[in-house]
Amino acid sequence: MRLLVFGANGQIGWELNRSLTPLGEVIALDRVGCDLARPDTIPDVIRAAMPDVVVNAAGHTSVDRAETEESVATLVNGRAAGVIAQATRACDALLVHYSTDYVFDGKKAGPYVEDDPPAPLNAYGRSKLAGEMALRDAGGDHLILRTTWVYAARGHNFLKTILRLARERDELRIVADQIGAPTWARDIAAATADVIQQAHRGRRDGQFRSDTLHMTAAGATSWHGFAQAILDRAGDLVPTRPAVRAITTEEFPTPARRPKNSRLCCDRLRERFGITLPDWTTALGACLADLRVQQPTG
Repeated sequence: MRLLVFGANGQIGWELNRSLTPLGEVIALDRVGCDLARPDTIPDVIRAAMPDVVVNAAGHTSVDRAETEESVATLVNGRAAGVIAQATRACDALLVHYSTDYVFDGKKAGPYVEDDPPAPLNAYGRSKLAGEMALRDAGGDHLILRTTWVYAARGHNFLKTILRLARERDELRIVADQIGAPTWARDIAAATADVIQQAHRGRRDGQFRSDTLHMTAAGATSWHGFAQAILDRAGDLVPTRPAVRAITTEEFPTPARRPKNSRLCCDRLRERFGITLPDWTTALGACLADLRVQQPTG
């Protein structure tokens, strides 16, 4: 199997290079290898790779910056995703594409299921929804994987920010009325590899169907709860633990509005592929252990 990955230097993309290698040849491209802000270049890249599977882990991911760069975010997350889908279909390959809880407005009382109507609150969510729609319109074999609150031991994310701020401040003010599932990029990549393996077999046997699936860690917490859990487990990564004060969304205004409920129901992923991601607390401990290994000694 030949697998082409866009977004090789991102949190999920970097982990995909490791998780997909046992499946076959992995061609992992960063922005230099293929810039999604130039969609017209994408078909040639895909034709040259001759992939069996394309995984799009690239995108414009700065939620707040997207408020002033919506045209750029829509170009990368929307139009480019559609071009990838069309070129992937032309190669008769499978496309796996990541999306987000931000396609929903967070007003539902319980976890969102895949067929709940989308209603994004911000430009980033609108751009990701445009990408989902473009994939479906392209008509090729595809799987859209929606995930939430992604973090890793590398890159820019909430985990790394909390560890940095904990070394700089005596008190952290963290939003406590937004709920979701912090999801480790490595777990996403491992589950994606399992999904691809099963989907590839299904396509070979004529039993594949395109789908949208939710893929998040089990359990849920608030940003405040996530911050507390990070500091509870940080140990020597944080010499002195700061106080963590719970605040409301209104007390921490941001350019982009966030949904207060980002919980996604992952039953469809479990029922179709037999996959359940670990609880978010378990994954957090494993990620912090990985981060300790990366710390310089001496």
